[in-house]
Amino acid sequence: MELTKVLLVVIMSFLAFPGLAQSPARGQVSPETLVLDDFESYPSGGLPTNWRFVDGRQRIIAVTPDIMTEEEFFVVKREGNNQFVRAVTYDRAHRLLLFNRRQFDWKLDEYPRLSWRWRAIRLPEGAREDVEDKNDSGAAVYVTFSKDWLGRPRSIKYTYSSILPVGTVVSYGRLKVLVVSSGLNGTGRWERIERDVVQDYRELFGDDPPNEPISIMIWSDSNSVHDVSEVDFDDIELRAAS
Repeated sequence: MELTKVLLVVIMSFLAFPGLAQSPARGQVSPETLVLDDFESYPSGGLPTNWRFVDGRQRIIAVTPDIMTEEEFFVVKREGNNQFVRAVTYDRAHRLLLFNRRQFDWKLDEYPRLSWRWRAIRLPEGAREDVEDKNDSGAAVYVTFSKDWLGRPRSIKYTYSSILPVGTVVSYGRLKVLVVSSGLNGTGRWERIERDVVQDYRELFGDDPPNEPISIMIWSDSNSVHDVSEVDFDDIELRAAS
């Protein structure tokens, strides 16, 4: 995957279409927590329509039935009293975006921590983020912080890696990949991840992040190794400092 190219398209589309993606975030449940999406507001079997989709031609478009099916892409599922979104890819790469200052309001001095839950059902076999022609991640959460004068984004990609151990860092220049879950530790169970993105940024880039990141993206791909991935995402939240 040409990760920098994908992220650059995201940034340029946001700047070129300032009216894009006006749907609000879910909102606060307490002064300490801002829920970006818990996927409870959508019909089961429906689509996460508050998000925006990045298609195969790198266009940012609305989430509509003609681009999403239950067999592929992102579909809302229900288990018991809980709803979540399931990403399924067959030799594909799929991304959903939320834009800061458009769909939610994120200032790192207020909410330095990012939290989410995910569950890997199937990860792409043989994928590994540290080899470019095998660089697939069954699940990932991106935070894009800024861009340089050429429009190149600076981002952290938190990944659920097929085979790399938790704590692995891979650098692709302005993109830093941090493994926070691993298939080495098994799959099929929900995991909650919480990251201090300010501290992560300082450790990975060596300076302080801008106070207002540009976007959050959830990602699944299996096209580099030509396999299948199936993962669930839930409860994406911003949290105040401890």
